[in-house]
Amino acid sequence: MPDHRPLHEDLLDHLVRTTPLRRGEAARVVMDVLAYFDESAEDFVRRRHRELQSGGLANAAIFERIAAELPHRAVAAPEFSLRQLRRIVYG
Repeated sequence: MPDHRPLHEDLLDHLVRTTPLRRGEAARVVMDVLAYFDESAEDFVRRRHRELQSGGLANAAIFERIAAELPHRAVAAPEFSLRQLRRIVYG
């Protein structure tokens, strides 16, 4: 996980002021969010495949869903074909 220090003090101040979070908790939330958005498209595909597969979905439905989710990521991923998605997961 990349180091995003120093955290934006104004963001921490805002979170402490507008939520029930204490400063340390707010800092952890910010770090978690930054790590989430640092995830590469390939890592996202692998993670979502595992999550959806553990939820009982079949691969055909999983890859269709991942393809639909990718364009809505905070940093748009390249458009992958279903075959490319499978190759990311299975090599």
